[in-house]
Amino acid sequence: MTLDDLRGPGWQRLLAAARRRLERTGGRLSGSVGITAPTDAERRVVIGVTGAYRAEGVRRLSVPLSVLDDGLRSAHGAGLVETLERLGGPLRDRSADRAAEAAGRSGLAAVIAAGIHAGEPWYDAWAEAVTADGTLTRLLRRGEEHVITQTVRILDLLPVRAAGAPLPLPVLAERATGDTKALIPGTGTTSLVLRALAACADQDPPRDAASARELWERFGVVADDLASQVLVLNLRVARDGLVAGWLADAAGAGIPFRLTLHQLSKSPLTVTSPLVHVCENPAVLRVAAAELGAGSAALICTEGVPSAACHRLLRSIVGGGARLRVRSDFDWAGLRITDSLLRHATAEPWRMAAGDYLEALAAGDSTPLTGPVAASDWDPALAQALTASGRAVMEERMLPWLLNDLRGSR
Repeated sequence: MTLDDLRGPGWQRLLAAARRRLERTGGRLSGSVGITAPTDAERRVVIGVTGAYRAEGVRRLSVPLSVLDDGLRSAHGAGLVETLERLGGPLRDRSADRAAEAAGRSGLAAVIAAGIHAGEPWYDAWAEAVTADGTLTRLLRRGEEHVITQTVRILDLLPVRAAGAPLPLPVLAERATGDTKALIPGTGTTSLVLRALAACADQDPPRDAASARELWERFGVVADDLASQVLVLNLRVARDGLVAGWLADAAGAGIPFRLTLHQLSKSPLTVTSPLVHVCENPAVLRVAAAELGAGSAALICTEGVPSAACHRLLRSIVGGGARLRVRSDFDWAGLRITDSLLRHATAEPWRMAAGDYLEALAAGDSTPLTGPVAASDWDPALAQALTASGRAVMEERMLPWLLNDLRGSR
């Protein structure tokens, strides 16, 4: 029997299985190897090696490694290990590879455990998940251990709690990693950081650029100061700059206006409205513009979770001495949004009490509550009422009451 014979179709799968087994076990000739759905050529090879007849149509054939070693030695003059090395090169000691890989995983786990958020439930849950799902192993095999180090360094800097402007994403990347492009979309580091932040926010990881931007902003980081916007109606400001002039003209005509974080950063506003209302849904602002026009009170719309631009504007409003009246949908996400808005000084709830919810619920048109439960510290009875009913009421159901407030609160 020649090496060319052993390269034939009857031997290929059997010898490949033997190589895998020996590499896993450090070359020990113990146990058996097998092939499923054998061809007739493979069946004849196994019969020749074992000396035992195997019927046609058998689903699986197995051969003890010791028997395969003896058979090759008798027919070829070389045992199994020597034959495999002649055919395909030296056996790889995969047991040593596994030991090195295990040591590498342990090292990465130690890096994660050294993060300043270690011990916080969300962080520990994220750490456990990236260990259990093979993320650490995949990074090791690709030689990308630096991704874990970068991720932990970035998470150590979050959330950004500075009172001023949010931190631009490239600045965060440079501070943590020395590379301004470390957090561009699609990198391994970006994916892992966003996965961790989603765990902290108790939400699913973002699936598109908009949800990723929203998640960054939730932790004080702005990915794009042009994309971060806030919708306003009739916000009165001093005409002390270009943007202020645009906004003042829009307020005079009762026209909604979008402000970007870039505009707010480059041209800070001096807000003169004494009272500013804040809603969640643009439909509320749109109806206020259509029905009340320039007669509506100042109104800001968060359009869901408040953006960095929104929070920047709210800080300017509060800094100018104005009061805020804030509200959102009557659902768990809405309670969290309202809670974030109430953290601004001078902010108070706007028709966000249990009685308001029950009145809107009685008017009909509710939907099932979904998502994780939230608290309503400004009125604990509100969260209790939502829990009891299991129903959400969108802000649009409150339009008659909200428009009446906006009409009479200039």
